[in-house]
Formats: sequence, structure tokens, C-alpha cells
Amino acid sequence: QIEDYSMSKVTQSQSTLTKLFGAALLSTFVSAASAQAISIATSNPGSIYHGSGQVLAKMLTEKMNLKTTIQPFASPSVFIPAINAGEIPLGMANIADLTWAVEGKEHFKGRPYTDIRAISVAYPLRSTIFVRKDSDIKTLADLKGRRVVDGFTSQKVILPILDAMYATVGLTTSDMKGVQIPNVGAGADAFSAGKTDMFFFALGSPKPREVDAAVGGIRILSMPNTPEALTAIKKHYSPGYIRAEKPSPGNVGVLEPGYSLAYDALVFGSAKTPDDVAYAVAKLMYENAKELGKDFPPFRLFATESMIKDFGPLTYHPGALKFYREVGLVK
Repeated sequence: QIEDYSMSKVTQSQSTLTKLFGAALLSTFVSAASAQAISIATSNPGSIYHGSGQVLAKMLTEKMNLKTTIQPFASPSVFIPAINAGEIPLGMANIADLTWAVEGKEHFKGRPYTDIRAISVAYPLRSTIFVRKDSDIKTLADLKGRRVVDGFTSQKVILPILDAMYATVGLTTSDMKGVQIPNVGAGADAFSAGKTDMFFFALGSPKPREVDAAVGGIRILSMPNTPEALTAIKKHYSPGYIRAEKPSPGNVGVLEPGYSLAYDALVFGSAKTPDDVAYAVAKLMYENAKELGKDFPPFRLFATESMIKDFGPLTYHPGALKFYREVGLVK
């Protein structure tokens, strides 16, 4: 009986130790998972997405206790499949890339990425064509016969945007001499090296400032602001609209009032992005709008009332929707 009693106590002690060890192991696992870094996919350094991603990553780490880094790629066309698969939780892209990805259209033809989910509209992405400040190219029409960036093998969304711009003055790519480049960053570098007479980039990005310093000054070619121009834009790039721009420290190249071709840029994830991550991103942006704009000028155009819009086939992440219901942006 004494032997049985002792063995019983040993067994109970082992059981208790096993439970304690298991609980400790589980606690360690949960803590490690909580501390695991998440990443935001962006375009290459110098791009507007890269600058935006840096600010969001810093603030998510400091304010939301989410250790966040950025992961640059050539363009959203490259990283959208990885986000759809759940390999990367967050990214930044424009509305055309995202809706085309969901529907399997344009450069995503036959490859629909139906798990892509919007989290928040970030700001209007303002596309412009830049030339040297002292160039004799004064209008978009003056690009006829000139060397222009073309190809965009890793950033296909740029081609219809350029087609839309050219169409506003009755031009097509066949009217110019195309210089093949993979993405907007390479196009800006080709321009700086004197290989092209223009380059295409988002207004407010870091890269145009770099080019401005390198070549002694740049300026934008203003879009014509007419009903006919808007019709031409919609034919080639339906999300696009004409936006007025004014000279300001953040608008390098805008030397006088003019017009850009604008469309929405978004922070997005996938159905596999954890609800708490999507919720945290929406909450961070909503509660820190002014600080976002202070840290990165394009975010000065971010508007909390426009964080959620009806984008048809592109639906919102349930984690983001939960926050929007809490603050009354969604009923």
C-alpha cells in the first residue's frame, strides 16, 4: 500500500509537471507568434508606395505594437499574388491593379486573385509626366517624335495610364520613340542619364525630387482639363480623373497651376490577413491622419471620411469593416 501510494504521488507529480510544462510551452509559442514581424509589400525605394510603407510600418510598430517591416518589389503586379496567397499580410497598390487582379483582367487575365481585400483608401495617386525644366517640350502634344518611357515589363498598369494621357491630345505610343524600361524607377533613372526626354512618376514621390536635383530642375506636363480629355481618359483607364495641382514644397515639378491624372491608392491585404492586423491598420490610419501627413506629404491628402468606398468586385477585409462600424463609417 505504501508502494502504491508513493507511485500514485509520483504519477500525479509527473502529470502536474507535464501540464505546467505544456502551459509554459504554449505561452512561449503564443508570445513568439505575437512578436512575429509582419511586412508591408511596396514598390522599390523612391516610389510613393515605398515612402508610404515606411511611415505605416514605423507607426504600426510604435503605436499598435505590431512589429512591422517593409518588403520592396518592382511593382504591385509582382507582389499581389503573394498577398493573395497569404505569404505577405499587407501591401499598397492602386485601385486598377487591385480590381483587375480580383477579376482576372488586363495583365492578370486568366489569373483571378479573388482573396484580395481592401483595408483603406490611402490618398489620390497623382500621375504626371515630367520633363527637364528648360526643355522645349511644353505640352503633352510636344511629345510627338520624342523619346518616351515604354514597356514597363514589371509594371503593366502604367501602359494604359500613359495611353490615357497621350489620348487627351490625340497621340498614341506609335507617335513617339519608345525606350523600353521595366518600371517607373528605371524610367526615372533613364531620364536622369539622358536616355529619354521624359519620365512618368507619381507626384509627391521621393524619386522626382532626386531627379530634380540631378538634372537641374524638372517640371510636369499638365493634363488638358476638358470634358473631351476626361472621356479619352475613361476610355483607356476608367479609374482615372483630372485633378488640379498647385506649386508647393511637396509638389516637385509643379512650377505653375496645372492638372494631373489621379486615381486611388489603397492599403490592402487578403482574406488570409489576420482580422486583428486589418483592424489595427484601419484604426491607426483613422486616429493618426495628421501625423501620417506630417511624416510623408502624400498622406496630407488622406481623408478619414473616404477610407471606405464602393469598389465593386473589390471588397473590404472584415477586420477593417469591424473598425469602420465602430466609428460609424459603415452601418
